Amino acid sequence: MHSHSKTSESPAIDRRILVQRHNVRQQHLDPRSPVSVGNGEFAFTMDLTGLQSLPTDYPVGARDDLPPGTLLGTQAQWGWHSVPPAQTYDLAGSTVLYDSPRGPVPYVDMVGDIVNDRETDTSLGETWLRANAHRLDLGRIGFRWRRDGTDRPLTPADLADTEQTLDLWTGTVTSRFTLAGYPVSVTTACHPARDELGFRVESSALAAGLVVGIGFPYGSEAWHDAADWNRPDAHSTTLAEPTTSETHPGAKAWRVHRELDDSRYQVVITGANLAVEYTDRHQLRIFPVQAGSPDTSTVLDFSVAFESTADGDCVPRGNNRPTIAAPQVSGPAEGRDGVELSPARAVISASGTSWPEFWSSGGAIELDSTDDPRAKELERRIVLSQYLTAINCSGSLPPQETGLVCNSWRGRFHVEMHWWHAAHFAHWNRVELLLPSLRWYSSVLETSRQTAKAQGFDGVRWPKQVGPDGRESPSPIGTFLIWQQPHPIHLAELVYRAHPSRDVLEEFAEIVFESAAFMASFAHPTTRGFELGPPLIPAQESYGSIRAKVTNPTFELAYWQWALRTAASWRERLGLEPVEGWSAVAEGMVPPRVVDGIYAAIDVEPFTIRTDHPSMLCALGVLPRTDIIDPEIMRATLTDVLADWDWGSTWGWDYPVMAMTAARLEDPEAAVDALLLSAGKNTVLPNGHNRQTDSLPLYLPGNGGLLAAVALMAAGWDNGPDRHAPGFPADWTVVWEGLVRAP
Repeated sequence: MHSHSKTSESPAIDRRILVQRHNVRQQHLDPRSPVSVGNGEFAFTMDLTGLQSLPTDYPVGARDDLPPGTLLGTQAQWGWHSVPPAQTYDLAGSTVLYDSPRGPVPYVDMVGDIVNDRETDTSLGETWLRANAHRLDLGRIGFRWRRDGTDRPLTPADLADTEQTLDLWTGTVTSRFTLAGYPVSVTTACHPARDELGFRVESSALAAGLVVGIGFPYGSEAWHDAADWNRPDAHSTTLAEPTTSETHPGAKAWRVHRELDDSRYQVVITGANLAVEYTDRHQLRIFPVQAGSPDTSTVLDFSVAFESTADGDCVPRGNNRPTIAAPQVSGPAEGRDGVELSPARAVISASGTSWPEFWSSGGAIELDSTDDPRAKELERRIVLSQYLTAINCSGSLPPQETGLVCNSWRGRFHVEMHWWHAAHFAHWNRVELLLPSLRWYSSVLETSRQTAKAQGFDGVRWPKQVGPDGRESPSPIGTFLIWQQPHPIHLAELVYRAHPSRDVLEEFAEIVFESAAFMASFAHPTTRGFELGPPLIPAQESYGSIRAKVTNPTFELAYWQWALRTAASWRERLGLEPVEGWSAVAEGMVPPRVVDGIYAAIDVEPFTIRTDHPSMLCALGVLPRTDIIDPEIMRATLTDVLADWDWGSTWGWDYPVMAMTAARLEDPEAAVDALLLSAGKNTVLPNGHNRQTDSLPLYLPGNGGLLAAVALMAAGWDNGPDRHAPGFPADWTVVWEGLVRAP
């Protein structure tokens, strides 16, 4: 890739050494910290056995009085499901008129209630609309112990001498343990361009009763769980007779056809010297069969591929790009030298080719030579965050907060979080990993245009909590947010900065211009200038109860000005006439409220509630300086937040926000302190995930925000200090390459 940033004058980074010193190694079961393999469109999360043998030992905390789910998910961007509704539901029953400066405006709210301990039709409809479509757990693959006529799952007590390593350089996991005295070795990998897993199990325990089971659940409407194992009659699992594999000579392929209401997909199990059979209507067993060689009973080598049939809620797999850095090999079953590989080895080989290509491209930051002990921890977080966002956040849809690991908010994604998941790909010069999800906006242009039109606005109003179709969810908060509106402009601008070309401008022009058209019409003129709201809820969602009164949140005011100016520059780059209304709004935005020398969150009482996101800091941090933001007032605001904020109510991306604000204010010590601030929501687990709570056990916006912040701190920003790594302390040794300077 071509970088348009200044580069470090230091020697080139040995990227393999940098990456592998942060390989994830675990010797004991940590229920919070499983590892995953994936490719951006598909991911598989495993326990210490290298499979999903211990799902109840990796729980996602219960919510809404439902049993806990598991962190050990198997998910794909195309894997969606809807439970058939009791009747036809739509958003009309949840639409409420709110007073605004332009007159009554319809908003999708939540109006359902409980009457005499029974849900009304409206509340039932709202629950269904929030929960459907939901992301689906495609199948659970785990070891079972088949002895003395019984077939049971493993337990932690069965395992001894456990050791697991995720080799980040190759994307391959090696797991070793002892079972009943038998050493077991498992290698697990995901194909970079197909939704296919490779498993190679080596152990004499295979001859003593160790087998692999695959179970298939129904879809779940639970907030946190993607699998319902208690409705066997609601779906079907059909195992077809094996056929000769088309890709692996000498191997057989077993096709499993899955049907869940209107959703369809199939699972293909491929291997030689093995058998696949039913053990229950939704449970299969994979085990070796001896075929003339003693090795065949001590090795189980197979692949499991998941394929959407593109019916119902399952959507076609994104085809905007090869996932991660898919290798160009001569055939799916061949290695680099043309030697035929077994199913598992073919997947492992493809992974071992693609991940070095990923790590060798784009940006890199090395901090290991810095004496400050915080540097090594920060470098660990940086490397692991690149891996985790690549496999969870680089697909054809904006990701959910928990990516492809497990469900949160029923798997539906939050559009206002898209920037935090994906903006860093452009900063790290990996634009190809941002483009697929940015292109998703084109697919919901018409739905979003209708939302804007119904409210009397121009352009498109982007939704908040949605599935692939972009249909909004009833919410007393989500539909009142506006800070997602400039995100596509911001993301498109980052793509252009990394790869300035007319092709980029033309591809995303409609998204940029329609976003800006709404923004210009949403702002309303007053004697003070152009203002925002009411009703609205800012990025800091603490003001939901007064949404009908909120006006002029600090961050959103600055974002409106910056994004409208950016959209205007796109028209200029394309040789188009300017839109006068955009410039009028941008130049006429009212300045944000200042109370006691610091920026308030909103322009009405209580001005600032000291919980949730300190989002006013985004106005000079996430964004460059705009006319309506005074750096000295923002400096006082940052000092005030750091001195007295409710850290327990924050979220993982708030710490990168503070770091970016501190960096732009030329306070690099405060920037590093913010990134590593000791707070529960800033916890980064051994596997690299940013933990929040039991019910939100990982939070990828924290990882993406970290990467955006450190890229800005290393590569700098427009009109920033002219020194190397201006956002880091001067006594740190910061080596970086391939990053793109921030706006």
